[in-house]
Amino acid sequence: MSKPKLRIGLIGSGFMGKAHAFGFASAPRVFDLPFELELRTLADITEQSAANAATAFGFARSTADWRSLIDDPEIDVVDITAPNALHKQMAMAAIEAGKHVYCEKPLAPLTADAREMADAAEAAGVKTQVGFNYLCNPMLTLAREMIAGGELGEIRGYRGIHCEDYMADAHGAFTFRHDPAGGGALADIGSHALATAEFLCGPITRVMGDCVTMIAERPDGKGGRRKVEVDDVGRAFLRFANGATGSVEGNWIATGRKMQHDFEVYGTKGALSFSQEHFNVLHFYSTADAKGRQGFRRIEASPDHAPYGLFCVAPGHQLGFNDLKAIEVAGYVNAIAGKAPEPFNFRQGLRIQTLVETIQNSAREGGWMTVA
Repeated sequence: MSKPKLRIGLIGSGFMGKAHAFGFASAPRVFDLPFELELRTLADITEQSAANAATAFGFARSTADWRSLIDDPEIDVVDITAPNALHKQMAMAAIEAGKHVYCEKPLAPLTADAREMADAAEAAGVKTQVGFNYLCNPMLTLAREMIAGGELGEIRGYRGIHCEDYMADAHGAFTFRHDPAGGGALADIGSHALATAEFLCGPITRVMGDCVTMIAERPDGKGGRRKVEVDDVGRAFLRFANGATGSVEGNWIATGRKMQHDFEVYGTKGALSFSQEHFNVLHFYSTADAKGRQGFRRIEASPDHAPYGLFCVAPGHQLGFNDLKAIEVAGYVNAIAGKAPEPFNFRQGLRIQTLVETIQNSAREGGWMTVA
C-alpha cells in the first residue's frame, strides 16, 4: 500500500542545508515513516547555486526565489536553513501559506520575534520543528532516563559547554553571524548548551550572565573593517527549579575545539559525564560501587539504546552527526502525521531564545535575573 507524499522545500544549501537534506534522504530508509518524503524544491541565493545543490542533494527543482518556493501549492513542509536574521520573515510567510515549518536554530535572534512565530504557528495549526538535533542522541536520552529514574539521586550541580573555534582567527571576515541580527556566540552555539541543560535537568529559573566581545572588529570584505557588537563568549551561572545550580558557556573562539558540546551532572548518588567529541559514549559514576572499585564507567552506544539499532545491529560502531539529523526528521514527520508530539517545536525554540536573551540582559545589567 502506497504512502501519502510529504513534499519538502528546502531554503539554503550550506552546512545545515546539506545536513537537513541528508536527514530527509536517510530517515525513510531507517525508520518506517507514515509518509513518502519527496525532495521537491531547493532555494538558494542564485539560480546556479540552487541548481547545483538541487542536483547534488536530490531535489527535483531549484529556484533563486524562496518566496516562490513557499507559495508553491505542491510544497507541504518549508525547511529553513538560511542565515538567522531571515528565519522570522521566511517562517511567517510559510505559516501564512499554511505550510509546516522546520527551522534551524536559533529560531530568531529576538525573543519577541520568536514568540510571534510560535503564536502564529499555533494559531494556524501547522506543525513546527527547531533544529536541536544533539538532543536526538540516544546517549542523551539515556542520561535523562537515568536522572529521572533517580540513579544519580538528588541533582546538585550541572556544567555545560559548547565550544568551537570557527571564529578564533581575528583576521577572519565579518559574517552574518557577527551581525547584531544574527545573535552572537551565546545564541548561535550556547543555545545548544542551554537546550541540553533543560533537557536533562528541567527548567532554569534564574541566570547571571557574562557576554564578552574579544575581537572588536573584523575585515568587511570590501577593504575596510567593521565593528563587532555581538559576543564571542557567553557564559551564565544557573539556578534550576529542582534546586540544582550550574553553569553554561557558548564560545566560538575556543582555539583547537571543533565540537565540544559537553556536560557533567552531579547528584547525591552518582554523576554523569559526556563529550560530543566522543558522542557515542556516556560515563557514569555510582557511589554504590564498592570502595576501591569506584570510578567513571564507560557506557557505549548500542542497539540497547533506541534508535541506534535501526542504524546498526552492532554496538561500538557509532552513530554520526547526520544520523542525529535523520532521527530529528523522523520525529518531526511522525508529529506531522499526528502519531507523536512535536519533538522540539517553535514554542520550545522560544524558550531557548528567552533564556539567551535573559542571560544577555543579565550581562548588561550585571546581576541575577529571573527567567520569564
